[in-house]
Amino acid sequence: MTTDLSLMHLVLGASPVVQAVMLLLLLLSVASWAIIFHKWKLLGGARTEAERFEDRFWSGGDLAGLYQSVSAGEGEVQGMADIFEAGFKEFARLRKQPNADASATLEGAQRAMRVALSREEDRLEHNLSFLATVGSTSPYIGLFGTVWGIMNAFSALGNVHQATLGMVAPGIAEALIATAMGLFAAIPAVVAYNRFSNDVERLISRYDNFLEEFSSILHRQVLGS
Repeated sequence: MTTDLSLMHLVLGASPVVQAVMLLLLLLSVASWAIIFHKWKLLGGARTEAERFEDRFWSGGDLAGLYQSVSAGEGEVQGMADIFEAGFKEFARLRKQPNADASATLEGAQRAMRVALSREEDRLEHNLSFLATVGSTSPYIGLFGTVWGIMNAFSALGNVHQATLGMVAPGIAEALIATAMGLFAAIPAVVAYNRFSNDVERLISRYDNFLEEFSSILHRQVLGS
Protein backbone atom coordinates (compact mmCIF):
# COMPACT_ATOMS: atom_id res chain seq x y z
CA MET A 1 0.00 0.00 0.00
CA THR A 2 1.51 3.34 -1.05
CA THR A 3 1.13 6.57 0.86
CA ASP A 4 0.15 9.73 -0.99
CA LEU A 5 2.72 12.37 -0.05
CA SER A 6 1.66 14.98 -2.60
CA LEU A 7 1.67 18.56 -1.33
CA MET A 8 -2.07 19.06 -1.75
CA HIS A 9 -2.90 15.80 -0.02
CA LEU A 10 -0.62 16.62 2.89
CA VAL A 11 -2.08 20.09 3.34
CA LEU A 12 -5.69 18.86 3.17
CA GLY A 13 -4.91 15.97 5.48
CA ALA A 14 -3.19 18.07 8.10
CA SER A 15 -4.75 18.67 11.50
CA PRO A 16 -6.91 21.80 11.95
CA VAL A 17 -4.21 23.53 14.00
CA VAL A 18 -1.52 22.92 11.36
CA GLN A 19 -3.91 24.01 8.63
CA ALA A 20 -4.61 27.22 10.56
CA VAL A 21 -0.86 27.84 10.83
CA MET A 22 -0.43 27.27 7.10
CA LEU A 23 -3.30 29.62 6.30
CA LEU A 24 -1.87 32.32 8.57
CA LEU A 25 1.56 32.01 6.95
CA LEU A 26 0.00 32.15 3.50
CA LEU A 27 -1.87 35.35 4.39
CA LEU A 28 1.30 36.88 5.87
CA SER A 29 3.23 36.00 2.72
CA VAL A 30 0.61 37.52 0.43
CA ALA A 31 0.44 40.69 2.52
CA SER A 32 4.24 40.92 2.57
CA TRP A 33 4.53 40.66 -1.20
CA ALA A 34 1.82 43.28 -1.64
CA ILE A 35 3.78 45.65 0.60
CA ILE A 36 7.05 44.77 -1.15
CA PHE A 37 5.71 45.70 -4.59
CA HIS A 38 4.09 48.86 -3.22
CA LYS A 39 7.28 49.97 -1.45
CA TRP A 40 9.41 49.18 -4.47
CA LYS A 41 7.21 51.44 -6.60
CA LEU A 42 6.94 54.14 -3.91
CA LEU A 43 10.66 54.42 -3.21
CA GLY A 44 11.55 54.28 -6.88
CA GLY A 45 9.14 57.13 -7.55
CA ALA A 46 10.53 59.11 -4.60
CA ARG A 47 14.08 58.84 -5.96
CA THR A 48 12.96 59.93 -9.42
CA GLU A 49 10.99 62.88 -8.02
CA ALA A 50 13.97 63.97 -5.89
CA GLU A 51 16.28 63.93 -8.91
CA ARG A 52 13.83 65.92 -11.02
CA PHE A 53 13.21 68.52 -8.33
CA GLU A 54 16.90 68.96 -7.61
CA ASP A 55 17.50 69.61 -11.32
CA ARG A 56 14.80 72.30 -11.27
CA PHE A 57 15.96 73.79 -7.98
CA TRP A 58 19.60 74.12 -8.99
CA SER A 59 18.85 75.31 -12.51
CA GLY A 60 19.21 78.91 -11.33
CA GLY A 61 15.57 79.91 -11.66
CA ASP A 62 13.64 82.20 -9.36
CA LEU A 63 12.61 80.51 -6.10
CA ALA A 64 9.28 82.33 -6.04
CA GLY A 65 8.53 81.07 -9.52
CA LEU A 66 9.50 77.53 -8.52
CA TYR A 67 7.21 77.79 -5.49
CA GLN A 68 4.31 78.90 -7.65
CA SER A 69 4.98 76.01 -10.03
CA VAL A 70 5.08 73.46 -7.22
CA SER A 71 1.96 74.83 -5.52
CA ALA A 72 0.00 74.93 -8.77
CA GLY A 73 0.88 71.36 -9.69
CA GLU A 74 -1.75 68.66 -9.81
CA GLY A 75 -1.91 66.11 -7.02
CA GLU A 76 -0.39 66.09 -3.56
CA VAL A 77 3.07 67.59 -3.19
CA GLN A 78 5.46 65.03 -1.72
CA GLY A 79 9.13 64.44 -1.12
CA MET A 80 11.69 67.16 -1.62
CA ALA A 81 9.13 69.42 -3.25
CA ASP A 82 6.97 69.24 -0.12
CA ILE A 83 9.93 70.27 2.06
CA PHE A 84 10.71 73.18 -0.25
CA GLU A 85 7.09 74.31 -0.40
CA ALA A 86 6.67 74.21 3.39
CA GLY A 87 9.89 76.14 3.99
CA PHE A 88 9.40 78.79 1.33
CA LYS A 89 5.75 79.35 2.27
CA GLU A 90 6.61 79.93 5.94
CA PHE A 91 9.61 82.06 4.99
CA ALA A 92 7.51 84.31 2.74
CA ARG A 93 4.75 84.58 5.35
CA LEU A 94 7.10 85.61 8.13
CA ARG A 95 8.94 88.14 5.98
CA LYS A 96 5.68 89.95 5.24
CA GLN A 97 5.13 90.65 8.90
CA PRO A 98 6.11 94.15 10.07
CA ASN A 99 9.43 94.36 11.88
CA ALA A 100 10.15 90.73 11.05
CA ASP A 101 13.23 89.42 12.82
CA ALA A 102 15.70 87.74 10.46
CA SER A 103 16.63 84.99 12.90
CA ALA A 104 13.01 84.21 13.76
CA THR A 105 12.09 84.15 10.07
CA LEU A 106 14.81 81.64 9.28
CA GLU A 107 14.01 79.48 12.31
CA GLY A 108 10.33 79.43 11.39
CA ALA A 109 11.13 78.25 7.86
CA GLN A 110 13.43 75.55 9.22
CA ARG A 111 10.77 74.33 11.64
CA ALA A 112 8.25 74.09 8.80
CA MET A 113 10.72 72.10 6.72
CA ARG A 114 11.51 69.80 9.65
CA VAL A 115 7.81 69.04 10.03
CA ALA A 116 7.57 68.27 6.32
CA LEU A 117 10.68 66.08 6.55
CA SER A 118 9.18 64.16 9.49
CA ARG A 119 5.97 63.68 7.50
CA GLU A 120 7.95 62.30 4.57
CA GLU A 121 9.89 59.96 6.84
CA ASP A 122 6.64 58.55 8.23
CA ARG A 123 5.26 58.08 4.74
CA LEU A 124 8.34 56.26 3.47
CA GLU A 125 8.66 54.05 6.55
CA HIS A 126 4.97 53.10 6.65
CA ASN A 127 4.46 49.29 6.76
CA LEU A 128 8.19 48.55 7.06
CA SER A 129 7.57 47.39 10.62
CA PHE A 130 5.11 44.82 9.25
CA LEU A 131 7.84 43.34 7.05
CA ALA A 132 10.17 43.20 10.04
CA THR A 133 7.49 41.46 12.12
CA VAL A 134 6.78 38.89 9.41
CA GLY A 135 10.47 38.24 8.93
CA SER A 136 11.11 37.68 12.62
CA THR A 137 7.99 35.73 13.62
CA SER A 138 7.10 33.58 10.58
CA PRO A 139 9.80 30.93 11.22
CA TYR A 140 8.54 30.50 14.77
CA ILE A 141 4.93 30.29 13.64
CA GLY A 142 5.95 27.61 11.14
CA LEU A 143 7.96 25.83 13.83
CA PHE A 144 4.91 25.80 16.08
CA GLY A 145 2.93 24.10 13.32
CA THR A 146 5.73 21.61 12.81
CA VAL A 147 5.97 20.71 16.49
CA TRP A 148 2.21 20.36 16.74
CA GLY A 149 2.07 18.14 13.65
CA ILE A 150 4.89 15.89 14.87
CA MET A 151 3.22 15.57 18.26
CA ASN A 152 0.03 14.42 16.57
CA ALA A 153 1.94 11.99 14.35
CA PHE A 154 3.65 10.30 17.29
CA SER A 155 0.51 10.40 19.43
CA ALA A 156 -1.28 8.36 16.78
CA LEU A 157 1.35 5.63 17.14
CA GLY A 158 0.26 4.99 20.71
CA ASN A 159 -2.82 3.13 19.47
CA VAL A 160 -0.97 0.69 17.21
CA HIS A 161 1.06 -2.42 18.08
CA GLN A 162 3.63 -2.10 15.32
CA ALA A 163 4.78 1.29 13.98
CA THR A 164 6.03 1.65 10.44
CA LEU A 165 7.63 4.50 8.54
CA GLY A 166 4.60 4.69 6.28
CA MET A 167 2.38 5.41 9.26
CA VAL A 168 4.45 8.31 10.64
CA ALA A 169 5.81 9.76 7.40
CA PRO A 170 2.66 11.66 6.31
CA GLY A 171 2.29 13.35 9.70
CA ILE A 172 5.93 14.43 9.77
CA ALA A 173 5.83 15.57 6.15
CA GLU A 174 2.75 17.74 6.65
CA ALA A 175 4.33 19.20 9.77
CA LEU A 176 7.52 20.11 7.91
CA ILE A 177 5.47 21.95 5.31
CA ALA A 178 4.61 24.49 8.02
CA THR A 179 8.30 25.15 8.59
CA ALA A 180 8.90 25.54 4.87
CA MET A 181 6.01 27.99 4.58
CA GLY A 182 7.37 29.95 7.54
CA LEU A 183 10.72 30.33 5.80
CA PHE A 184 8.98 31.17 2.53
CA ALA A 185 7.17 34.02 4.23
CA ALA A 186 10.13 35.21 6.31
CA ILE A 187 13.02 35.29 3.82
CA PRO A 188 11.53 37.76 1.29
CA ALA A 189 10.24 39.95 4.13
CA VAL A 190 13.68 40.16 5.77
CA VAL A 191 15.48 40.86 2.49
CA ALA A 192 12.93 43.51 1.50
CA TYR A 193 13.00 45.14 4.95
CA ASN A 194 16.79 45.48 4.88
CA ARG A 195 16.79 46.83 1.34
CA PHE A 196 13.94 49.29 1.87
CA SER A 197 15.28 50.48 5.21
CA ASN A 198 18.56 51.35 3.52
CA ASP A 199 16.72 53.11 0.68
CA VAL A 200 14.62 55.13 3.13
CA GLU A 201 17.69 56.10 5.13
CA ARG A 202 19.45 57.31 1.98
CA LEU A 203 16.40 59.30 0.89
CA ILE A 204 15.95 60.93 4.29
CA SER A 205 19.64 61.84 4.31
CA ARG A 206 19.20 63.36 0.87
CA TYR A 207 16.18 65.35 2.02
CA ASP A 208 18.05 66.52 5.11
CA ASN A 209 20.99 67.71 3.00
CA PHE A 210 18.61 69.64 0.78
CA LEU A 211 16.98 71.18 3.85
CA GLU A 212 20.35 72.46 5.07
CA GLU A 213 21.32 73.77 1.64
CA PHE A 214 17.99 75.54 1.22
CA SER A 215 18.32 77.00 4.71
CA SER A 216 21.68 78.46 3.70
CA ILE A 217 20.09 80.08 0.65
CA LEU A 218 17.31 81.58 2.78
CA HIS A 219 19.89 82.78 5.27
CA ARG A 220 21.75 84.64 2.55
CA GLN A 221 18.48 86.18 1.36
CA VAL A 222 17.72 87.38 4.89
CA LEU A 223 21.14 88.93 5.27
CA GLY A 224 20.92 90.56 1.86
CA SER A 225 17.53 92.12 2.49
